[in-house]
Amino acid sequence: MNTLAIDIGGTKISAALISRDNQLTQHTQITTPASASPTQLYEALVAITTPLKADANSIAVASTGIISDGVLTALNPDNLGGLKDFPLKETLSKLTGLPCQLLNDGQAAAWAEYDYRRESIADMAFITVSTGVGGGLIQQGQLLTGKRGIAGHLGHTLADPHGPLCGCGRYGCVEAIASGRAIAAQAVDELAGKDAKAIFTAFYQGNVQAKAIIERSANTIANLVTDIKATTDVDCVVLGGSVGLAKGYIELVQAAITPQPLALQVPVLSAYYHHNAGLWGATLWARE
Repeated sequence: MNTLAIDIGGTKISAALISRDNQLTQHTQITTPASASPTQLYEALVAITTPLKADANSIAVASTGIISDGVLTALNPDNLGGLKDFPLKETLSKLTGLPCQLLNDGQAAAWAEYDYRRESIADMAFITVSTGVGGGLIQQGQLLTGKRGIAGHLGHTLADPHGPLCGCGRYGCVEAIASGRAIAAQAVDELAGKDAKAIFTAFYQGNVQAKAIIERSANTIANLVTDIKATTDVDCVVLGGSVGLAKGYIELVQAAITPQPLALQVPVLSAYYHHNAGLWGATLWARE
């Protein structure tokens, strides 16, 4: 039988069936509801699970936000419309009649990327730069989740104490400067109102403002990478997410790391599982 893998992000919810021999099929996705209403998230979960649940014998979920005791809370209220204390595990189990395992999406992606590389590394960090900025940490082959599910929320570490207000309530978080939402928020004049994808397009076309915004994002992530190296001594950092995997972005991050002290430099690699890292990670973690 198959695992019904679900990835709940700030922009989209995706799902697929993953077989025991690691075949991913019937991949589908819908837009994440912008409302804070639990009813809207419930309806979205009904829509995405109904076509797939008959062919599954378990559910594995990767979700943005804090996952603790089966309950989902958005650390940044701008993500998931400020949803708080949503009984995600109970809801999915009742919807499908299937056992359900939950994990934060950054933690799940970290586990997938580690599983792919586990023969050669023991310590690794994963950073996703997407709608927000998240992550996950592997130490001595173990995924760090924390007692309250908050371990690896790297986007809410401090980048600039005088920086913009983050949706979490703190000033100058990495997420408030480097994320897709932050990239869009910084745009003015001819780029005002554009989303991150459009700003990347302008960047590729040589727009000076877009170049400054994208480089600020990449420099912020580069500093985060060196901070992670200094505190955890990881073997590598894996970069994912729609921004992190955008053409040319990882090269900007790598270039910004080069001037850093040699002891704080670490290889930065693109995510092997690309945009499906959350789906794979939740599934692989549930099998452990």
